[in-house]
Amino acid sequence: MEIFFQQIVNGLVQGSVYALVALGYTMVYGILGLINFAHGEVVMIGAMLALSSLNAMLGWGMPPLLALPLSLAFTMLGCMALGYGIERIAYRPLRHAPRLAPLITAIGVSIVLQNLAMMVWGRQYHAFPQMIANNTHTLAGAIINDVQIIIFITALAIMAGLMVVVHRTRLGRAMRAVAEDQHAAQLMGVDINRVISITFMLGSALAAVAGLMVSANYGLAHYYMGFLLGLKAFTAAVLGGIGNLRGAMLGGLLLGLIESLGAGYIGDLTGGFMGSNYQDVFAFFVLIAVLVLRPSGLLGERLAERA
Repeated sequence: MEIFFQQIVNGLVQGSVYALVALGYTMVYGILGLINFAHGEVVMIGAMLALSSLNAMLGWGMPPLLALPLSLAFTMLGCMALGYGIERIAYRPLRHAPRLAPLITAIGVSIVLQNLAMMVWGRQYHAFPQMIANNTHTLAGAIINDVQIIIFITALAIMAGLMVVVHRTRLGRAMRAVAEDQHAAQLMGVDINRVISITFMLGSALAAVAGLMVSANYGLAHYYMGFLLGLKAFTAAVLGGIGNLRGAMLGGLLLGLIESLGAGYIGDLTGGFMGSNYQDVFAFFVLIAVLVLRPSGLLGERLAERA
């Protein structure tokens, strides 16, 4: 049972990160019907910006408890600017093009961001500075550290805050109106270009937080780290119902649990033939199963109606 509870803890922590990234996918798809495959690279850029800014601030002698929030704010602003630039330059001119065009463009933007990051930060892995003592705690036989606790609580708080923004604010009403019918929203006085840009910026801000969380949890950052993470988060969005915010949250947590439990027990199930290093296959098994058995996801998808 200790192994079971340990995998549950690991899965919830990892799943909360998947959920944050999946929200970026699902918000953009809900409004534009576009899969932004460059979103994983925004997570990577967030991790790299956080790493560089933290190292700079710590090198200036700034206390870690001050450097971390300042670094997070800088990283979020940087990723929001990147998200705005991607939408404005790469996607807006193709908004009324056939759907294949923006999809290919998204893959191209992903490759461009990967190579830019490699040119700026290099190919090597970068160690993430340890900001807190990171004490460990035992819960029902499972071991959890302070960083994991902070990641999980912060992710839940951010997701709750996003739901409040979407369902309780004027901006949220505008986002839902654009997702329902862009032309009708425009006739009612909604600036759809502004709403779409803000949606990209919100998703990029969540990606920045996720990038910092992943790097802090594993202690590493790398120019290629966003590719697989982005695919898994996309799987989580599809699992919950892409275009559905609650579905992205549920899908992220479920995918994290499935992946973690699979990694913990795959060795026993295969008689030692496969080990925990095969945990990535579970995400793609889930993606295939959902697309075959329930393409709309667990909670159903909400599509933006487009002319």
